[in-house]
Amino acid sequence: MHLAMELIREIIVPTGNSYTLNLPDEMIGKQVEVIAFEIENRVQDVDIESKEREQKIEQIREIYKDSLVDLSNFKFDRDEANNYDE
Repeated sequence: MHLAMELIREIIVPTGNSYTLNLPDEMIGKQVEVIAFEIENRVQDVDIESKEREQKIEQIREIYKDSLVDLSNFKFDRDEANNYDE
C-alpha cells in the first residue's frame, strides 16, 4: 500500500501572534498537523558552514599539493589496457 503525503513547509518571521496558512484542496476534511517552533538564523549558519567547508578544502589541497599529477595529456588506450597476452 502506497500512501502519498503532501507536505507544506513555510519559514516565516511573524509580525503578530496569528498566521494564516492556506492549505491545498486535497487536505480539506482531513486531519492535519501544524507545528510551530523557533529556529536559529540559518543564513548565518550557512555562511559559517560555507567558510568552514572552504577552510577544510584548502587544508586538503595543502596536504595533497605535492602529490598532484598532470593528466591533461594522458590518452587512455582501451586495447592496451585489456591486452592480457603480453
